[in-house]
Amino acid sequence: MTVLHEAAVTANPLAPAWLRHPDDANALATGVWPARAERGQDGALRLAGVDVRALAREYGTPLVVIDEDEVRERARRIRDAFATVFAPLGAATRVYYAGKAFLCTEVARWVGSEGLHLDVASGGELAVARAAGVDPGLLGFHGNNKSRAEIARGVELGVGAIVLDSVVEIGRVAEAATAAGRVQPVRLRVNSGVHASTHEYLATAREDQKFGIALDAAEQAVALIRAEPSLRFLGLHSHIGSQIFDDAGFGEAARRLLGLHARLRAGGEVPELNLGGGFGIAYTAADDPAPIEEIAAGLARVVGETCAELGIPVPAISIEPGRWIVGTAGVTLYAVGTTKDVEVPLAAPDGEAAAGGGEPARAAGSAIRRYVSVDGGMSDNIRPALYGADYAARVADRASAAEPALVRVVGSHCESGDIVVRAEYLPGDVAPGDLLAVPVTGAYSVSLASTYNYLPRPAVVAVRDGAARVLIRRETLDDLLARDLGAGAHEAPADPTRGAPA
Repeated sequence: MTVLHEAAVTANPLAPAWLRHPDDANALATGVWPARAERGQDGALRLAGVDVRALAREYGTPLVVIDEDEVRERARRIRDAFATVFAPLGAATRVYYAGKAFLCTEVARWVGSEGLHLDVASGGELAVARAAGVDPGLLGFHGNNKSRAEIARGVELGVGAIVLDSVVEIGRVAEAATAAGRVQPVRLRVNSGVHASTHEYLATAREDQKFGIALDAAEQAVALIRAEPSLRFLGLHSHIGSQIFDDAGFGEAARRLLGLHARLRAGGEVPELNLGGGFGIAYTAADDPAPIEEIAAGLARVVGETCAELGIPVPAISIEPGRWIVGTAGVTLYAVGTTKDVEVPLAAPDGEAAAGGGEPARAAGSAIRRYVSVDGGMSDNIRPALYGADYAARVADRASAAEPALVRVVGSHCESGDIVVRAEYLPGDVAPGDLLAVPVTGAYSVSLASTYNYLPRPAVVAVRDGAARVLIRRETLDDLLARDLGAGAHEAPADPTRGAPA
């Protein structure tokens, strides 16, 4: 069997079709890395002017680094994009940052200072918003199974809107508002029947999912809301998916919702329409999402035309981006622990048959996939394991002239599915001790982090103008053992913190 080593070919046949063999395995793809990511003269990566080697030494690895100005600039950009195109229609716009993407008190303050509202989806996220000093009137409160205690707390604080996810919640929120002596503004989450992901969407009559209520049941639900003196109906809410690369799905959902919106106006005010989030970003150089300005313009055109056809004014429009604002701002640093070359048999091309017919021919040959193990994994970024998500990676502490090699970056957990980057070309001399950087980890990596295998969760550090500061400190083994009430029965061992600075 012939073994195809990387040096013998220009592209490894094990690489997915979308992954191009790079001319330079050190290059940072535009749109994938923060705008202020660059390599210094010595080849080391710098984020907002801060050398990543210094960050790793001081804060340890794995380490999530957030470019503060990237978050702020993207918050302003999406705010201005929607305001610009809806203003000529006479419609106000409101942007809620979806805190589920990544929430801590400082990020809540950043987006607030850029004129954004904040969306929370649990009592815990509500507590973070309050700890950050966010005006409760600027909060939207989501969740398909909000507890009575969470609802009461939201009403007590005076949150700007509670999103009702079921008929059951109508009574619960009304009861809490009556007890608090308040009139609580609410939205109703409706399933438009539009499913969208990346650049494709599917429109159906109904959606089979846990969120919201069916479009054809919404008028009856709104009647129940309006029958409660302690509730004020603001309008409809919709969310059609994630990682959406264009405006087609949003436009179809808007058409459907506006038809219902127009009918609801006959029974009372419907001042706004919330079209949700899901705007896509580039995780790899192969991703090509439309600019947010283009999506905003397409959506404004559909909303304007549909309202004109229905003979109604354009309502105030709200959106709820999370990933789009914070995703690209995040880079995770890892230390390489081991590398391993694995010989993988090549599959025969589909339909290829042996000479003379009969069974398909067996592949003649194999190729090498290099496994690069790092000191984190699915505990700090579960998206590859959970969704099959693709990421990029670069050696961060140096540049290299070595021939690119196909690698799979994997974590330290006892799971074969513990993959950080499924396929990437790195310099062929990548070795233990190298520092690896994985971009676009600002959204859903920290939020979904766990302590699987008792790996403490990483620190989160913000960088800006050549300086760094800790947003969330690194978790320690002592933190984990503090919850184990049997740990005090014996003398605790020393705490060798994985990845801690020397």
